[in-house]
Amino acid sequence: MSSQDFIRQSGGLGTKSSYSKSIWRTIHTDPPLLVGITLLCGFGLLVLFSASGGDVAVVQRQALTMVVGLVVMFIVAQFNVRFFRQWAPTLYAAGLGLLGLVLLVGVEANGAKSWLDLPGLPSFQPSELMKFVVPMLMAWYLASRPLPPRFKHLFWSAVMILVPAALIIIQNDTGTAIMVTMSGIFVVLLAGIRWRIVIAGFIMLLLASPSWFIFLAQEHQKNRILTFFNPYRDPTGAGYNIIQSQIAIGSGGIYGKGYGDGAQSHLDFIPESNTDFILAVLAEEFGLLGVLFLISMYLFVLVRGCYIAYAANDTFSRLLAGSITLTFFFYVFVNMAMVSGLLPVIGLPLPLMSRGGTSVVTLFVGFGLLMSIQTHGHNRSV
Repeated sequence: MSSQDFIRQSGGLGTKSSYSKSIWRTIHTDPPLLVGITLLCGFGLLVLFSASGGDVAVVQRQALTMVVGLVVMFIVAQFNVRFFRQWAPTLYAAGLGLLGLVLLVGVEANGAKSWLDLPGLPSFQPSELMKFVVPMLMAWYLASRPLPPRFKHLFWSAVMILVPAALIIIQNDTGTAIMVTMSGIFVVLLAGIRWRIVIAGFIMLLLASPSWFIFLAQEHQKNRILTFFNPYRDPTGAGYNIIQSQIAIGSGGIYGKGYGDGAQSHLDFIPESNTDFILAVLAEEFGLLGVLFLISMYLFVLVRGCYIAYAANDTFSRLLAGSITLTFFFYVFVNMAMVSGLLPVIGLPLPLMSRGGTSVVTLFVGFGLLMSIQTHGHNRSV
């Protein structure tokens, strides 16, 4: 018997692979997801350097924020998903308390009173935390009840989603309120809600939207809706951002103008070029191919997230992982559609590309939850 035959029969060839998998599971890290996140962070810093006009300090702060996010992600991943299921109601109650505290002593920035600046702590947005606390609570609530959910369960689900969303709207942060609402709705949809209820809810929303626009919407919100239908009604005011963004995207063509050569961004035609409208900078300098490359990296992360949700070994984990993945997709879709003029501007950053603080760390909390779901328990490992 040859040495290779002996190794093959004794299982030696599988030792390295098994050892590698055991190491990743020991530190509770999902390698494919980590690779996708790292590539997005690297590409995001590259684009941010150009979008900020070569400001090294901006890129350094963003890189530091991403490092902090990675550390938070690894810490969250160490906790068994059962821990989050047990503490979901407490985290939700604490989140509501922080949102109420914002209304009393919150700090206003960019027109939204959504920041807390407590002594001894860095300033942060409690509303960002609700992006994963709300779906966590919804998964906890629905996982212990018959599926598909009955009407009374849907009613209480709506209450649990709308209460924090209403508190965030009062803070004048519509974009975050929409994200929190959608993160909870995704859990309900994944729980197997009947399609006739979904269709009925959509029709009711359409019928109620004129009343909201006339009686409830604030002036800046009405301007955003009207600007969406006709940006040129106020080309130097409300429509300025989207007009300049569309010019930048169109001028990039297929191959782009070249890295650092975007006229719209470097001549300051695009406001918020390193935050909400960073996609316009990317499209102008890297062209359609650059945008497709970015989309492919997002798809890689999304597919991995969907697999983690599919492979989860309990209902709570499946609902939570599915909601986190769909919320990440919603982030990407809304920002790209917003910058392209296909949706009204609501102030949502492009994940791992736009400059940010609390919002970036919040994304990594979601990734940490996905890794916890994948590496604890008996999920299939691929």
